[in-house]
Amino acid sequence: MIEAVDQLEALRARVAAWKRDGLRVGLVPTMGNLHAGHHSLVHLARQHADRIVASVFVNPTQFGPNEDFARYPRTPEADVDGLCDAGCDVAWMPSVETMYPHGVDASVRVGVPGITEVLEGAHRPGHFDGVATVVARLFNQVSPDVAVFGRKDYQQLAVIRYLVRDMAFPLEVLAGETRREADGLAMSSRNQYLSAEERKLAPLLYQVLQGMRDAMASGAPRLQAEAGARARLLSAGFDVDYVVVREPGLDVPDPGPAAPGASLVALVAARLGRTRLIDNLEFRLDGVPA
Repeated sequence: MIEAVDQLEALRARVAAWKRDGLRVGLVPTMGNLHAGHHSLVHLARQHADRIVASVFVNPTQFGPNEDFARYPRTPEADVDGLCDAGCDVAWMPSVETMYPHGVDASVRVGVPGITEVLEGAHRPGHFDGVATVVARLFNQVSPDVAVFGRKDYQQLAVIRYLVRDMAFPLEVLAGETRREADGLAMSSRNQYLSAEERKLAPLLYQVLQGMRDAMASGAPRLQAEAGARARLLSAGFDVDYVVVREPGLDVPDPGPAAPGASLVALVAARLGRTRLIDNLEFRLDGVPA
């Protein structure tokens, strides 16, 4: 039976009791409105830990002034039910006041340099400072041995790995595979914002990523693959923030054809109507998944 906790003292008491018993603790940070993709992260955590805490917290510091914080769907009762079914032990559901006791504007912030300044960071200034800040707070609150994040947020995962190394958090970061709908669309809480017509178009994002992979596997230069992907999305009605191929550390590869065996990742962020969607595809040019 899952326990829903909203007080930090109760959470820490529960985790301390587990640790006294020699149990490994896993953390799955979420913003709620959970779906099968989130539940798969709980399942992965369960393979590496004895007890699982999933946080359910819509973090205001990672939303920009024109983004959808107020509109972001909140379904706490369904979230707890789903986490229970997934095998989670504690749902950590703090208030904004508990997470930021001095208030959001007066809170201590954590910033990760370099990797946060490109792609998502360039299009959403301050976003990754908010992510790093709340994740650091969750690590301090839960003291996990393992923390699990999804590969769908590729850049976020890279930021968190950097944070853990640089701040010497004593935990292991695990990456869960992206869960997709039958038509290839990556599962996301924001998918429900799509109109029926937009939902029909949305799987094109994944098809474009696959097309970039296939183009580069056939010897096309990176810039050609990117330009073709952008044109395809624009012609379908997407408003494109970026559609690019990068090296695993998000460095920009040479503009020409990639070397055989190169590990790469294709990334896209684009809007359909009011809804902004992201996706990525890791690949190696020898045809073996990265």
